[in-house]
Amino acid sequence: MAERRILRLSGADTRDFLQGLVTNNVKKLDQGLVYAALLTPQGKYLADFFLVPMGADVLLDVAEELADGLVKRLSMYRLRADVKIEATDLKLWRGTGEAPEGAFADPRHPALGWRLYGETGGDDGSDWNALRVAHCVPETGIELTTESYILEMGFERLHGVDFRKGCYVGQEVTARMKHKTELRKGLQQVEVTGSAPVGSEIVSGEKPVGQLLTQAGDKALAYLRYDRASGPLRAGEAVVVWPGASD
Repeated sequence: MAERRILRLSGADTRDFLQGLVTNNVKKLDQGLVYAALLTPQGKYLADFFLVPMGADVLLDVAEELADGLVKRLSMYRLRADVKIEATDLKLWRGTGEAPEGAFADPRHPALGWRLYGETGGDDGSDWNALRVAHCVPETGIELTTESYILEMGFERLHGVDFRKGCYVGQEVTARMKHKTELRKGLQQVEVTGSAPVGSEIVSGEKPVGQLLTQAGDKALAYLRYDRASGPLRAGEAVVVWPGASD
């Protein structure tokens, strides 16, 4: 399992501070975990994370590789707000079987099980890549990069964005993509015969149409340009079939 860092945000302004920054509605913390992202003002992805209710405080569960940059960005936005951001010794344990006491359901999809925060880190041995591919769930640093737009990555389907919550950083671009345009690119599940390294270019003939990303057996996640992803597709030596392609 990729390393996670668990941060603690405390102070009287914590929830209002987060509400003005992240893609989801922080008020949903009253029901459990909140999956959200922080975007650039231009609407591109910076980090995705889980917000965790912990009494008056909020824990932030983020990939270790993004943690330092996220703390720096949050600190920049903090200004005079009564918010303290600090590291914790908490670890993440996750699984897909019966949830232990104190665990939270993963809000992205029921198949992704639960997340528990405490002294022990790790997981129950579930095949997380196979689960992600089966349910088209992007992963930090693989499908989700600084070039990503969250709607192309399925954040609406994964309960990671709220279009009624009000303003947040990058909200204008995200709302425009939702209401005024038809997505021309995005993350999709594809069928694969053979294999190719993560990030391999997918081509139709000589024409690039996307990238092959996480593969699990004969299925994979791919970032595709929809208007080009037709006909026989290849990624290196692998044959790729997108079932959603038009004839």
